[in-house]
Amino acid sequence: MDRSRIIVTAVVLALLGAIVPIAAMFHLSWTQAVQNEYERLHQFASRAIARADMSLDEANDALRQIDRFSGIPCSAEHIARMRQLTINTRTIEEMGYFENGLLKCSSWGPTEGRVARSRPDFITSDGIAVTARMQPVMSAGHSLMALQFKHHNALLDPVRFADVVVDPGVQLALTTKTGILLGTLNGPDPARVEKIIAGPEEGIDDGLLFATARGTGWIAVATEPESQILDSVRRQQLLLLPLGAFIAAFIIGMVVWLSRRRLSPLGELQIAVRKREFIVHYQPIVDLKTGRCVGAEALVRWKRPDGSLARPDLFIPLAEESGLITAITDQVIALVVFDLNSLLVADRSIHIAINLSAADVGTERVLPIIAKALQHTGIQPQQIWLEATERGFVDIEAARSALARARELGHAVAIDDFGTGYSSLSHLEGLPLDALKIDKAFIDTISTNSATSSVTPHIIDMAKTLKLTIVAEGVETQAQADYLVERGVEYGQGWLFAKPMPAAEFIAYCRRAEIRPPGGR
Repeated sequence: MDRSRIIVTAVVLALLGAIVPIAAMFHLSWTQAVQNEYERLHQFASRAIARADMSLDEANDALRQIDRFSGIPCSAEHIARMRQLTINTRTIEEMGYFENGLLKCSSWGPTEGRVARSRPDFITSDGIAVTARMQPVMSAGHSLMALQFKHHNALLDPVRFADVVVDPGVQLALTTKTGILLGTLNGPDPARVEKIIAGPEEGIDDGLLFATARGTGWIAVATEPESQILDSVRRQQLLLLPLGAFIAAFIIGMVVWLSRRRLSPLGELQIAVRKREFIVHYQPIVDLKTGRCVGAEALVRWKRPDGSLARPDLFIPLAEESGLITAITDQVIALVVFDLNSLLVADRSIHIAINLSAADVGTERVLPIIAKALQHTGIQPQQIWLEATERGFVDIEAARSALARARELGHAVAIDDFGTGYSSLSHLEGLPLDALKIDKAFIDTISTNSATSSVTPHIIDMAKTLKLTIVAEGVETQAQADYLVERGVEYGQGWLFAKPMPAAEFIAYCRRAEIRPPGGR
């Protein structure tokens, strides 16, 4: 992902990080406030059920007490007992005694006229016949509920069933399970109540919040306008919006932090390693006498998503410092095998030199990785040279052991950029080496009057004394090539012969170089 896409993505994520938590808190505030109101309405409805059950139990108890009266029906004593129970039972408005289906007397006294027993709407499990709505003679047009047990009945005011304390704006209704409205509080709409009891236990219906509770014989409905919960919403917002702001700030901070990491050189390099954005270019190594291509040095390149190539000096130091260099080395090994398998199998005289980092020079970590990569390819270990710079010899003893093991496995070992590090001549003789590569800085002094121009022949003589193959780096002129040939340097690489090139071009170059005259361009 390039920098512009990262920046755009970061801006989008930051905006989402700022908007989503706040919006979520607004939504949660509303949801929580509504849920709180549902719970409150459920409590009111449950209280109405409890109040109805209590009223029914009181009336039921009074009916059973009067049923046990053993005196003469409708006698003064019987009427006095019914009157006493009516007065002492808060929910009962009147009690009566029926004989042959007709009301003979009530707690008011003997009955005049013909009053028939009402038809019950339902009968409870304990034998109480309930008439939800009836119009007694003495009620002055006010409908009452009738409870009948054997010969007696009790008249109850349905208002008593919904006689609970509720908050302002809350409406309450109590119905039978069959939908008969028994009692109301604060004037709920009967049609709305009928619609609500046929639906879910809670919800919002046309701007009205409702909740229901169901008892053994009743259904209670509590409602309130949706606008009633605004204060509750504001309270929830005061609690939740600071949390949303904190979450938004945290998300934005994380987006900024992660974006900076991704936009930093190290962050981009980590992405490149993970996405395997590296390729290998090959700089030919030629026989200075014949001009024949004998191999190449594998040079890693970072191919960015936009197609541009990053120079190694821009990312190799960072890779070494961060420890990513080992993963890059592993990818280079895999790419060399993939790119040049056919060429190396077809021409056993060609070798490819792979640079080792300081982390690999002091250990044998890379050796089994190379061995595994070469399995079943037909490439021979001696065709893979390992190059180590002097700067990699931090621990000479560890390096000596690792390089010796590499040679045992068949790899040739070369010291790269010789003369630029700190080990120099003092450690050269004791290291298990096959080749020495003279750094370009010394090749550039050939045929010049610089102070270091005399160093080059001494390096050549020392390498010959140690019987090391010599490779001159950075050969750019024919005069330099002629000088090296005169002093017995076997191989050279540099722009005089070819620049680093992709695998396909290198393979073509090898074929052309077979017929190219020495030093030819």
